Amino acid sequence: MEHVISDFEHLSQDRLRALVGAGIELNSELSLEGVLARLVESAARLTGARQALLEVAAQPDDVPARTVSYGMSDAGSAPAKLGPGAPGSLSAPIVIRGTIFGNLQLGSKRSGQLFSAEDDELLRALADQAAVAIENARLYEAQAWWTAQLESLNEIGNALVRETDLSRLLELICQRLRKLLGTRLVAIGVPAGEDELRFAAADGEGSEGILELRVSRRHSKLGQALEQRRSERVDASDDSGLNAEISQKTGIHAGLWVPLLVRERAIGVILVVDRLGADPHFTDSDLRLAEVFAARAAVAVEMSERVARDALRRVVAAQELERRRLSRELHDETGQTLTSVLLGLKAIEQAPDSKQARAEVERLHELVTQALQDVRRLAVELRPKALDDFGLLPALKRLGSGFSEQTGIRVEVESLLGEERLPSEIETALYRIVQESLTNVVKHARASSVSVLVTRKSGSVVAVIEDDGRGFDAGAGRDEGLGLVGMEERVALLDGRLQIESSEGSGTTVVAEVPLR
Repeated sequence: MEHVISDFEHLSQDRLRALVGAGIELNSELSLEGVLARLVESAARLTGARQALLEVAAQPDDVPARTVSYGMSDAGSAPAKLGPGAPGSLSAPIVIRGTIFGNLQLGSKRSGQLFSAEDDELLRALADQAAVAIENARLYEAQAWWTAQLESLNEIGNALVRETDLSRLLELICQRLRKLLGTRLVAIGVPAGEDELRFAAADGEGSEGILELRVSRRHSKLGQALEQRRSERVDASDDSGLNAEISQKTGIHAGLWVPLLVRERAIGVILVVDRLGADPHFTDSDLRLAEVFAARAAVAVEMSERVARDALRRVVAAQELERRRLSRELHDETGQTLTSVLLGLKAIEQAPDSKQARAEVERLHELVTQALQDVRRLAVELRPKALDDFGLLPALKRLGSGFSEQTGIRVEVESLLGEERLPSEIETALYRIVQESLTNVVKHARASSVSVLVTRKSGSVVAVIEDDGRGFDAGAGRDEGLGLVGMEERVALLDGRLQIESSEGSGTTVVAEVPLR
């Protein structure tokens, strides 16, 4: 207060004390609304004005434009917006760090007199005090707001980490973020195919409709947020990149696009639609809060995916172990038993007996021979011994030759891998993918030939299975008895990718690429 006293020592002691008291009152307020309300009241009281009006300009740190008044109900109308020193009115700007926060205006004096130079000095001094009080209140509110939000985020983060089911986790993210920001709708889009996003979870008004949508990743703001790994605020009234289907399904006025990032890798994108209340638009603080939330949510999603992948990996490993056991038992025990039966039948055949007995022995011989062939075939399909003993190429060649014998479809197997064996889990995955592809060929393709190529490619191994069959519409459905989901899961467990290329009448190509670790 010392600079106020030194600058205005010529003011009367009573008015100077009133000015100092008003400054103390302003700085005692912790809320911005409280400071502004007290400011207009103090301005009117110090100068004897009937009315006081504060016009606050929109601020870059999310303070909206507004007006705060005092004494307006007495006069019934706003004070005239006249410049400083004009007859019957008085005004002073409130400047904070070189930026005009607002303009404080006074109407006519209650005494009917004009405002004096002393009134002008008092108003300017009060405006200076108000600038300090306003800045303090904004800082306090910002700190209090972020403290509350961080407490909420900690609570949410703990809840997210406890949820390991991915679909439930995505729903929980939508629910918590919608409540945190107070919005109409929150949805999460995830990559689907080469150039699409599908909505895996949603909460709020219109959630059922948006779950049906697939949008382009290249030709929509939402997709660009995922591809560019950058958040964005969107205003539907002037944004040409807003997807028309999203707009139609949600009736969006304003939105946030926030990617879910794990070590700079975008695994999804959050769509936030319309704040509740009179103004649907989002502030910079809303965007920052959504980004902090998304960072924590992304970690939870990655953990959930890891849990799911580890669980699936254990299941697949257990299946392969069980297949090994069954294959060994079929080959070693059941196969040996049937072989013994065959030997016994041969001994009976050589003994003199009736014609009917010999016919029955021949029938049993044929049945046992067929059963033995089936057992050996099942043992190979469950877990080919050649895969464990000799590697992928011999196992694939045996698979192809067996397939050709049974179906009459020609199979050519070629390998450019060299002599070095691949890791066991990679050999198993590629073998199963080729096996499933051949099953699809005989069931659906009506093909005459199939080619299988396994090769290395810049740190990865690639298996390509091509047939000359009738093909299918690869975009019509992901798994209509084709086993594609199981194939994709096997490849995904090894951080690889599966690509299916097919169209009606042009055959099918399956490409599985797995990185070599």
